[in-house]
Amino acid sequence: MASKPAADIVQSIGGAGNIVGLTHCATRLRFQLKDASGIDQAAVEAIPVVLGAVPQTGDRYQVVIGGAVETVYNEIWALPEMKKISAGDSIADMKAAGKAKGPRGKFAGLDTFFEVLSDSFRPILGALLGASLFITFMALMATLGVIPAWNAPGVTLDPSWQFVNLMWQGVFVFLPLMVAYNASKRMGADPWVGFGIMAVVMLPGFTALGKTDGAASVFGGHASVVQIFGLPLTVFDYSSQVFPPLLMAGVLAALTVLLKKIIPSSVQLIFVPFISMLIMIPLTAFLIGPIGVYGGAGLGNFLKSINDFSPFIFAVVIPLAYPFMVPLGLHWPLNAIMLLNIQSLGFDFIQGPMGAWNFACFGATAGVLFLAIREKDRLMKQTATGALAAGLLGGISEPSLYGIHLRFKRIYPRMLIGCLVGGVIIGLGGGVKTSAFVFTSLLTIPAFNNIPLYTIAIAAAFFTAMILVILSGYQTPEQKAEVAAQVDADEAAESKKATAGSHIAAPVLATAVVSGTGAATGARTGSATALATLLATIGSPVAGIVVPLDEVPDPVFSKGIVGPGVGVDPTGDTVYAPAAGKVLVAQPTGHAFGLLLDSGVELLIHVGIDTVNLAGKGFDVKVAAGDRVETGTPLVTFDRMLIEAAGYSLVTPVLVTNAKKFGSIDQAASGHVEVGSPLIKVAVK
Repeated sequence: MASKPAADIVQSIGGAGNIVGLTHCATRLRFQLKDASGIDQAAVEAIPVVLGAVPQTGDRYQVVIGGAVETVYNEIWALPEMKKISAGDSIADMKAAGKAKGPRGKFAGLDTFFEVLSDSFRPILGALLGASLFITFMALMATLGVIPAWNAPGVTLDPSWQFVNLMWQGVFVFLPLMVAYNASKRMGADPWVGFGIMAVVMLPGFTALGKTDGAASVFGGHASVVQIFGLPLTVFDYSSQVFPPLLMAGVLAALTVLLKKIIPSSVQLIFVPFISMLIMIPLTAFLIGPIGVYGGAGLGNFLKSINDFSPFIFAVVIPLAYPFMVPLGLHWPLNAIMLLNIQSLGFDFIQGPMGAWNFACFGATAGVLFLAIREKDRLMKQTATGALAAGLLGGISEPSLYGIHLRFKRIYPRMLIGCLVGGVIIGLGGGVKTSAFVFTSLLTIPAFNNIPLYTIAIAAAFFTAMILVILSGYQTPEQKAEVAAQVDADEAAESKKATAGSHIAAPVLATAVVSGTGAATGARTGSATALATLLATIGSPVAGIVVPLDEVPDPVFSKGIVGPGVGVDPTGDTVYAPAAGKVLVAQPTGHAFGLLLDSGVELLIHVGIDTVNLAGKGFDVKVAAGDRVETGTPLVTFDRMLIEAAGYSLVTPVLVTNAKKFGSIDQAASGHVEVGSPLIKVAVK
């Protein structure tokens, strides 16, 4: 079943009929629309799962989701109204729509270039992140003296550690093949043909050509030149190279278009791939590959010369430039140069200063989160919590950048001061290097060569930005007034709902009675002044903020389909039995529990929304089906950070599933509740 947020997103951008194509990156949904002119950006950003929205030229529109982007992407494609649009045809349709609209703007070509670059890396970001953690682990083991310097020349590791070291090499050694596939697919060529072309120059047999008799060493010993049919072939080790496959894919895409115009459609399946490979394999080996290597090396050497001239200037400029480069996509070429530096130099000098920018960005988000909690801004609290988790644990800045910082312009100057402080510290310390391509998060700190310097720098960047945001605020006076009005309206609505049942003329009996053991049987007339006899008051199973049922972010619960009750947005991390009874259901994934209370009430406690998708990760189940529980017996503990980082809401519906056996079932509290505080009132039928 598709979720309501997915349907809301589609509706907010004009419905499925306005969507030409849809893809996604690490944190954003990328829509190609028929007409983006009438979209209400504020309405899009008001959707609970949306961290921000970014209109672009050419009727393209990006919706920032964060770590849960793939889940929302799949839910959108699962909507019935999206069935008429094929996910596989998105790229072709988006190109056609772009051409039909005419020129996309003054910088459309540059915009498209960076999109292609982004889409070439986006699908493999997860693999790169996973591999980078293996590298970080190896670096940590070397730092602790468990193993020798694993990446130093001539060092031989124990076979067990050699095997661990191979776990990351599979991704980085064959990175050119992954980039070739993605770039070819993005530009409309056959991705497997692109993969096959790049694979030729990575074969051991191709590398062996540079070791034959007569081969001359060039490029500082990193390459050899050998004569093939009288033509000079420069043989490189293409491991980890990214510029050659990108250039190859661009030429292959143009060649594919040409061949499809010339070759009859009835035989294109055979001859387009054959002729493409016949032309592109020699062209890549003799020309495109070397151009890509030399071009990338030239860019890398240019940046290295700046760093060699003044590590201080370089360490200051990089973190100050990144806040402006990332929104424009200009950081992708630098990522490619980082990889090239590691492959050619054995280390990279860009990622250390980049860490100062990332942690200044995350610090500003932490400041916003602090203010959102203080001001009871529930929407911003949700946005900032997800963005901060994605940053500190994954090193991903886009949720913070698009979801918060670009929306509130007061943040940027404070964040830049944090970038400056972190960069100055790294510069004064002589710079920071790493021998691995990693995402600058808390988890990858051990990957850097000067851990104390790097840690001090990113901590200074983080806390400087955070404190400045807290002290000065991030909203204009108008924005503050708007948020305050919304908070007042929410509190008034909750108060009205909480007291709606208190105006019944006759009071209810305050003593809870166990069903079947002398329960009172006061008559009910059905009128507003009828007497209602209270059967039980059910306490809250978890500490948190009460959420009215109709505001629970899942229509199955909010519409009362499962049963009446209330939601709780937890502030704690443990769910307890609210009363004595028996466990009917205890899901091994920890996300749901069914209890039969001694009062006869059957209660469902569903921990979070869609958290079943975590398959038990982050949950520690304490009971099993059939167990006897007493009031306060722990049912499950959960890892808040892990669940929120995965993009799931922790709002916990507490529902009476056998409501037909009882009379009225009412919310008994609003605002904050502690474990055991009255939450639901159940009356005798």
